[in-house]
Amino acid sequence: MSLLRTLLFFTSIFWCTASFFAQETPITVSDSISFKEKYGVRVGVDLSKPLRTLLDEDYSGFELLGDYRILKHYFIAAELGNEQFDYNETNLEAFTKGSYIKVGANYNAYDNWIGMSNEIFVGLRYGFSTFSQELQSYTIYTDTPFFDPTVVSDPVNYDGLTASWIELQLGIKAELFNNLYLSVHVQLKRRVSNDSPENFDNLFIPGFGKTYDGSEFGAGYGYSLSYLIPIFNKTEKQKNFAKD
Repeated sequence: MSLLRTLLFFTSIFWCTASFFAQETPITVSDSISFKEKYGVRVGVDLSKPLRTLLDEDYSGFELLGDYRILKHYFIAAELGNEQFDYNETNLEAFTKGSYIKVGANYNAYDNWIGMSNEIFVGLRYGFSTFSQELQSYTIYTDTPFFDPTVVSDPVNYDGLTASWIELQLGIKAELFNNLYLSVHVQLKRRVSNDSPENFDNLFIPGFGKTYDGSEFGAGYGYSLSYLIPIFNKTEKQKNFAKD
């Protein structure tokens, strides 16, 4: 019995000591997790313009776009396109065609989880367009109701026209599959310069859209499909919120 009591005593001391050190010894947990993020060139096409070309007989256009990631949340971006538009109103018909380029940057305000590459972005662009207009016909205004209005149908061409604007973009971009992205965004534009023909006005500016009397502002939208061509990976760290 004495031997049994002695064994029980030392066993109790052992377990108490082990329990004490187990409580006092801190558990070391890493405060961050390292992972790889892809950097590269992303190229794509604006799907809204081919769709509008199919649905609107007065419009034809296409746009190529791309961006390049320079920092974790920052991208340089550009769009390049061509548009044609028939302006048909009751007293005026005109045709516009030309090309445009927009350059600027995007900021991604969304913090992705590990393995994700989505964006909620704000973008700023400077747009420049070069185009031509053809005034096809117009009606001369008269306040005399006894005579039919005079319609002039002698086409007049205006070449070498230019315009520029500042554009704000707000949108989202989601990775559908590996390196394949779908994006939707809206645009708010403000004209900076406008080279108008003599005795006429630019009714439509490629890249900017329709113009309105007394306003320098315009709006637009787009949705695109793009593919990322990875160039290199960069190690990033994400905080680990696990506690000791």
